[in-house]
Amino acid sequence: MRRCVKLLYGGIELSTPTAVTDERRQLINIAYRLLGSLAEAEDAVQESYARWYALSAPERAAVRSPGAWLTTVASRICLDVLGSARARRERYVGEWVPEPLPDRTEWMNGRRPGDDAGEPSDPADRVTLDESVDMAFLVVLETMTPGERVAFILHDVFRYPFAEIAAVLDRTPAAARQLASSARRRVRAARLPTAPDVRRARVVRDFKQAWEAKDIDALIALLDPDATMVADGGGLVGAALRPIEGNARIARFILDMATRAPGLSLLLRTVNGAPGLVAQHTGTTVTVAAFALTDDRITHIWAVRNPEKLGPWRVVSG
Repeated sequence: MRRCVKLLYGGIELSTPTAVTDERRQLINIAYRLLGSLAEAEDAVQESYARWYALSAPERAAVRSPGAWLTTVASRICLDVLGSARARRERYVGEWVPEPLPDRTEWMNGRRPGDDAGEPSDPADRVTLDESVDMAFLVVLETMTPGERVAFILHDVFRYPFAEIAAVLDRTPAAARQLASSARRRVRAARLPTAPDVRRARVVRDFKQAWEAKDIDALIALLDPDATMVADGGGLVGAALRPIEGNARIARFILDMATRAPGLSLLLRTVNGAPGLVAQHTGTTVTVAAFALTDDRITHIWAVRNPEKLGPWRVVSG
């Protein structure tokens, strides 16, 4: 007998085969990379399951692969969201940065994940952290058209065949292949900075110590002369409305932040699979920062301050 589990959708308890519910982790992984937002990814997956259960029993029985059906529906929902996102971003207050994700391992603090039984309750735990969720990579994805992003993520990251991707995009397989190729060129042109995690961790740790010591010379030395810092407050909290460029300007801005928020504590954490920093004030996470490095110098800082994007970080402790 096949094991069943119970889910709540729209307040209704449903008993369903695990063959369907087990797709949830994969769907969230796809949707997060497509949308750059865990909250929107959760909504897209929730809607996908709602449409599945809206089918009659004979209609569901006629679906040869529920996983493929759910992937197609979720990807189409994400495609629609991406299409409307450009207009919404134009109304967004300040800079928009993808929603940062925590990592339960917190390896820089010597912690290791426990052996959790069953499906993790936190949706952030269901996103596999690899180079395809690195903040620098997600920022490049934002430069793609919706079609390019869907084709690239489904094919290059999740290895779906172009025949299936074509069905999502309502295009021919050849057109889907061309979109993925165009997206690939964007990634190559971006020349994403790479550095071993050990080196990145060391530089981020040095940056934290220089910030805490209010050592402006040390901060400047750790930043590339042409470094850029982007802050996302969403109009809900204070943040620079435009990117800050240049190591000296960034260093002064960071120290000014520390002066205006006495008692700010900095924690070394893994952000989107890479070494990053979490700033807390009176025990509340107020900023999550991701970094990109080239040749032991920080080239980019993405500081997310919008509280609506920090939900998964509220449980992060010192």
